[in-house]
Amino acid sequence: MLDQASKLREKMQNQDKKDIKQTRVITVTSGKGGVGKSNFTLNFALSLMDQGKKVVIFDVDLGLANIDVLMGVSSKYSILEMIENQKSIWDIMEKGPGDLEYIAGGSGFNQLMRLDEDQLDYFFHQLEQLQGYTDIILMDTGAGISRESLRFILSADDVILVTTPEPTSLTDAYAVIKMVHGLDPAAVFRLVVNRVTSLKEGKHTADKIAMVASQFLGVDIDRLGYLPDDDHVMRAVKKQIPFYLQYPQSMASQGIRRMAEVYLRGKDELDEAKGMKGFVDRLKNWMKLT
Repeated sequence: MLDQASKLREKMQNQDKKDIKQTRVITVTSGKGGVGKSNFTLNFALSLMDQGKKVVIFDVDLGLANIDVLMGVSSKYSILEMIENQKSIWDIMEKGPGDLEYIAGGSGFNQLMRLDEDQLDYFFHQLEQLQGYTDIILMDTGAGISRESLRFILSADDVILVTTPEPTSLTDAYAVIKMVHGLDPAAVFRLVVNRVTSLKEGKHTADKIAMVASQFLGVDIDRLGYLPDDDHVMRAVKKQIPFYLQYPQSMASQGIRRMAEVYLRGKDELDEAKGMKGFVDRLKNWMKLT
C-alpha cells in the first residue's frame, strides 16, 4: 500500500498542470434505502471502466458505508482514519474486484461534518489531490435527504437518482428532487429505475416522475435507463461479487452497460466539469449555508 501511495503521489506531482483533466464528480443517491443504490454505484463504475474511463468510488453513505462489503473486501483505512491519523488520500485508496479503486467511508464517517476547522481543512485538501487523477468520481451518498447527504449532492456536477417502481420509492425520489431543486435550481438529475419487471414498467415509472417534476417544479429529468429485476443480482450480492463481473451476460449487466454508454455518449459536457477543486469549493459553501 505504501508503494502504491508513493507511485500515485509521484504521478500526480510530475503531471503537467496544463494536461490535468477536469475530474467529474457524480453523486448517486435515492429517496429511501433498499432500492439498490450502492449496488448500482459499484456496477455502474465497473461498466464505465469497460468504456475506457478511469473511475474511483467514494463511499460517503454516512453511518452505513457498505461498498466494500458488496465487493467482499475488507478496507484497511477509512476517511475518518485519514483525518485523525494525518494519512494522505493515496494511503487510504484501495482496490477491489476488476481493479476498481475506492475510498471507504467507514462506520464513523457520520462524524465527518462535526470535525473542527483544522480537520475539515485537511479533509478538503486531501480531496483536491484527486483532481486529474481520475475521469469520474462516483460518490455513493446515504439514502434520503439528510443535511450531510444534501451537501454532497449539491456540490457535485450532477446527480444520479435511483428509484424503483414502488409508490413509496417514487414519493421519496420526488421529495429529493424537490428539496435539491429548491436549494439549487441548476442541479442536474439523471434517473435510474431499478428492479423493473419490463421496459414498459420502467418507462411508465420514469415518465411519471418526469411529468410531476416538470409540472410542479419546472425540472427536466433525464432518464439514464432501467434495470430489470434480475435474480443474478441477488446471487452476486450473496457471493459478494459485483454482478457485472460475476454474470456479465445477465440482463442486469446488459442494462447497466447500456447506461454507461448512454451516460458517455456524445459526452462533450464532461469537459464542463468543475473538477475536485470546484467540488470542494461548493462543499465548503454549502456547509456554511445548510
